[in-house]
Amino acid sequence: MRKIFNFSAGPAVLPEVVLQQAREEMLDWHGSGMSVMEMSHRGKEFMTIAQQTEQDLRDLANIPDHYKVLFLQGGASGQFAMVPMNLLGNKKHADYVHTGQWSEKAIAEASSYCQVHIAASAEKSAFNSVPAIDQWQISQDTAYVHYTPNETIGGVEFQWTPDLSMIAGGSSDIPLVADMSSDFLSRPFDINKFGLIYAGAQKNVGPAGLVIVIVREDLLRIDPLSGTPTMYRYKTHAKNDSMYNTPPTYAIYIMGLVMRWLKQLGGLSAIEQRNLTKAKLIYDLIDASQFYRCPVVTPDRSRMNIPFTLVDAALDSIFLQQAEARGLIQLKGHRSVGGMRASIYNAMPVEGVQTLVTFMQEFEKNHA
Repeated sequence: MRKIFNFSAGPAVLPEVVLQQAREEMLDWHGSGMSVMEMSHRGKEFMTIAQQTEQDLRDLANIPDHYKVLFLQGGASGQFAMVPMNLLGNKKHADYVHTGQWSEKAIAEASSYCQVHIAASAEKSAFNSVPAIDQWQISQDTAYVHYTPNETIGGVEFQWTPDLSMIAGGSSDIPLVADMSSDFLSRPFDINKFGLIYAGAQKNVGPAGLVIVIVREDLLRIDPLSGTPTMYRYKTHAKNDSMYNTPPTYAIYIMGLVMRWLKQLGGLSAIEQRNLTKAKLIYDLIDASQFYRCPVVTPDRSRMNIPFTLVDAALDSIFLQQAEARGLIQLKGHRSVGGMRASIYNAMPVEGVQTLVTFMQEFEKNHA
């Protein structure tokens, strides 16, 4: 059993049973005599792994056949460029919702390829909430609308999926694009409401090095921008079942084990309930305290990343030292916002959150 609870925002904690199975299979996967890291990506052994991983993902998220699942590299940051390269077509505009640092990075990258219109922004609220749907304004002839359902740094999360047909200037025909990196598979979602989603694996579904893209097939008919490299074309990877070049094979294998673990837990509805339980434990403590504070408005609080501050910032280093001594690590907030941040992704056990809450209660008692 582990002796620590890892609250890192990513690369993040993985299920212990997954790591144990990976350890057992490290030298010899299913009698093949090979480690997965040694396998040809076109060999029957790895093809079996990749196909099963995709099927388990489709089962968990109810992904229909007219969506392609791609296993790519370059992280979500690579998708900041690939999305406009592949979805703009002959249009000049794309709409983005600005809710924090990750959406800001996506906006900056897209600006190199098109005119970016900010459909809505949370800047006036210091990025401590999400813009209400009636504040969104879609530009004319936009290629797509992009948003970030969960801002890992700020701890702000959409608890609803935007319906573009209800927004001024919007239409159900406009593709909705989402960077789901930090809440992917943490709850059920309806893929039919999206044209494309992408997610770095290192938060909820696997190790760093893998990014998952789920794209509606009709969008693959859009011609990429002139000069788009072959490797940056979704068509390339869709036509070759993500095997155009050597994919991140070991990361896909670990993701497959995580998919199986999620299925055994009962699927996305079951993991959502567990995530709600974990988040409530921390937020209830914060809300009942005069010692801790969460800056995010209650309806928009993230279930995955919980930022909080202490009543006196001079206590921060003491808090972190004592937490680490208790086996509670990676609680320091992002350098841009300070304070603390507890990332409680799918694999964080309830026991870990309970241990953190107990420590926080004791620390408050000793330092209030």
